[in-house]
Amino acid sequence: MNKAKRTEIFERLRDANPEPETELQYGSPFELLVAVILSAQATDVGVNKATAKLFPVANTPQAILDLGEDGLKDYVKTIGLYNSKAANIIKTCRALVDEHDGQVPDTREALVALPGVGRKTANVVLNTAFGQPAMAVDTHIYRVANRTGIAPGKTVRAVEDRLMRLVPKPFLRDAHHWLILHGRYTCRARKPLCDACVIVDLCEYRHKNLAEDVAS
Repeated sequence: MNKAKRTEIFERLRDANPEPETELQYGSPFELLVAVILSAQATDVGVNKATAKLFPVANTPQAILDLGEDGLKDYVKTIGLYNSKAANIIKTCRALVDEHDGQVPDTREALVALPGVGRKTANVVLNTAFGQPAMAVDTHIYRVANRTGIAPGKTVRAVEDRLMRLVPKPFLRDAHHWLILHGRYTCRARKPLCDACVIVDLCEYRHKNLAEDVAS
């Protein structure tokens, strides 16, 4: 895929959604960090239901430490892998209080040093909370990047690196959200909604799910 086509793809995604946002509900970098940790192998809807009850009670590292691990589990037990997630959140809160004055750091190195925080989680926080150009490649972005030809790669890290290199700079900050939302609602895994896709004529996927193909 050449630069001109890639640029037009992001122009169309921007025109369709000028100010894309995460669907996780949060009010601070710390709330976002907790929500992203909880979102691994879980839906944003499920996480939002849990944090809607948790955050009014405890939305700082110290407040969650005061809840304790068992107390935290009571709020997140509807989320998959909640035991390990609660344990990691407690450890992360302790590290934030002891090493960062209770504040979420704004560097990848410091973020990935926190328990339960991998590169993808760190990239979400850097991009969404701090406005830094970062690409958190989840299953949606990985699929869209490969299927469309925007930035194909055999590994998550390869796709991340290629996106960071190939996405035109004016779109780099918001590209993460556009690609996730596009993969979640249009370029779906099993039955992509190609007829409703704003970039269908630019996409290089060979097996497009188009109505005329079905009719023929």
